[in-house]
Amino acid sequence: MEKDITQKTVKKDFSKSRTQRFHPVYDEEKQREYSERNRNFVQKKEMTLKENSIATLPVVRVADFGAFLSAGTGDSNDDILLHNAQQTEPVKVGDRVKVFLYHDPHHRLTASMRLPKVKDGEIAYTDVLLTTKFGAFVDVGTERGIFLPISETIGRVHPGQKIWIKLYTDKTGRLAVTMRGVAEDMIKIAKPAHGIKVGGKIEGTVYNITRSGAFIITREKWIAFLYKDDMPRNLEAGQEVTGRVTFVREDGRLNISLRPTKEKAMDADMEKLLDFMEKHNGFMPFSDKSSPGDIKYALDMSKGSFKRALGHLYKMGRVKLEEDGTRLV
Repeated sequence: MEKDITQKTVKKDFSKSRTQRFHPVYDEEKQREYSERNRNFVQKKEMTLKENSIATLPVVRVADFGAFLSAGTGDSNDDILLHNAQQTEPVKVGDRVKVFLYHDPHHRLTASMRLPKVKDGEIAYTDVLLTTKFGAFVDVGTERGIFLPISETIGRVHPGQKIWIKLYTDKTGRLAVTMRGVAEDMIKIAKPAHGIKVGGKIEGTVYNITRSGAFIITREKWIAFLYKDDMPRNLEAGQEVTGRVTFVREDGRLNISLRPTKEKAMDADMEKLLDFMEKHNGFMPFSDKSSPGDIKYALDMSKGSFKRALGHLYKMGRVKLEEDGTRLV
C-alpha cells in the first residue's frame, strides 16, 4: 500500500511541466507581471538619451523655473529640465518639443530649444570656442560647443579662430564636427570662375591645407589653389586671404599667389634686405652663393627673389659683396 502511495506522489510531482518545476514564476498572472517588468527594463535601457544629441520629447510637467521633459523611461526621476532661459518660446504640458541635449555643470542631462544652425551633414564657417588635448569645441549655435576630435583637425586650432567644419553624427549617436570632411563638399557647391583674368584679385578663406599647398573658397564659390612655395609660414585653416590670380584653368578653378607682382615684390624684398642689414650692423651673412634653405629660414623669401633684390641693390650701389656675405655701402 505504501508503495502505491509513493508511486502516485512521484507521478503527481512530475506531472507538472518543466517550466513550472524549474522556472521561478509559473503562475500565469505572475508570469505576465515578470515579462512586463523585464520589457520595461529593456525599453528603459534602449531609450537612454545622450548628451550632444537632438531629441523630440513630451512636456510632462511645468514649474516656475522651467518645464520637465520625459526621458521615456517611465521614471519621473529621469525627467529632463528645460529651463526657462533655454526656451525660445513658451511650452505647456502635452507639447512635444525638439531640443538639444547637453550636460550641465553637475553632469545632469539638460535640454535647450536652441538647435544647431547647421544641419547634420552640412558645412559651415564658424568659431573655435576652446581647445583641449583631445581636440576642440566649436560654435554651431547650440547651448554648448560641439566637439571637434583632434584626429579631425587640419593643423593646430586655437580659441577665436574661424574654421570650416562639417557637422555629423558619430557612432555613439552624438553630434560632432570635422574639418577633414569639408573638401569634398566644397567641390560639390563650387562654381567655375568667370569674368576674372590673370592679375585680378580674389578674396576667400582657406578650407584645406595639403603638402602641395592650400585650397581657398571665395565669396563667389570659386575654388583657388595656393602653391606651397607661395604660402606664408603662419597660414592656417580658416584664414581670410587676398590673392592675385596667376592662372585660370579650363575647369574654372584658379591658381593664385599672395605675393605682389615681380616689380612690387622686388621693391618689398629690397626693403627687407636693407632692413635686415641695418639691424645687424650693416651686414648679412648671405650672398648669391648661399643655400635656398638658409635664405628662406632667415629672410622668408625664395633664393630667386633674393638674387633679384640683391642684384638690384648692387647695381644701385647700395651694397657691396664680400666673401662671407653682403655689406651696406
